[in-house]
Amino acid sequence: MRSSAALRFALATSLLLPFAPLHGQTPATGEWVSLQTPTAWRGYRADTLASGWRFDEARGELVRGDRAGDIITRRQFGDFEFEFEWRVSSRGNSGVFYRATEGTRIVYENAPEFQILDNVSAPDGRSPLTSAGANYGLDAPLRDVTKPVGEWNHSRIIARGPHVEHWMNGVKIVEYELWTPEWRAKVAASKFRAWPAYGWATYGHISLQEHPGEVAFRGMRIRELAP
Repeated sequence: MRSSAALRFALATSLLLPFAPLHGQTPATGEWVSLQTPTAWRGYRADTLASGWRFDEARGELVRGDRAGDIITRRQFGDFEFEFEWRVSSRGNSGVFYRATEGTRIVYENAPEFQILDNVSAPDGRSPLTSAGANYGLDAPLRDVTKPVGEWNHSRIIARGPHVEHWMNGVKIVEYELWTPEWRAKVAASKFRAWPAYGWATYGHISLQEHPGEVAFRGMRIRELAP
């Protein structure tokens, strides 16, 4: 049996050790911040929110009904966890971009995208690389975990340094590392090779994409993460 002095020493030193996060948890440095408000967003390379996007206060939803232009958060984020729910109409298509800059004509020319899609009816659903939850054009989801059209899908994007994860309905469906030789090769083999700025930003906006078909978002919130 250990002496009482030894036990006291072991207890004291253990208190000095950093706590490891529980499985599935993400250590955060910031509090959750709601993005479910009109004041959190503006148009891409614009000062106001386009009329095609509207906040349904009664339902607590941000809805895009018409082609309205991409929108971005007013704030920018580096390492973060972004949590949101989304649903689409039949053939609906949208996307969530992250670490987006305004240095290119269109946001998809510089930022990675979490694809939002009706996998059954939309043309992009024919390829896993462009299906719902994909890192658009580069990394296919592990499997299709989307709910039927009209139902809500819960999603998360986690980005810390080069490490990125896409989650949907409780399943981690995409995980990749930015800026590695493997990532560079995928970009070089894709349409994104045309835009040298693609994927290199370490800090930027969250962006929601315009596209035909209705899409709605709710429960959008974000927190900054420890490096």
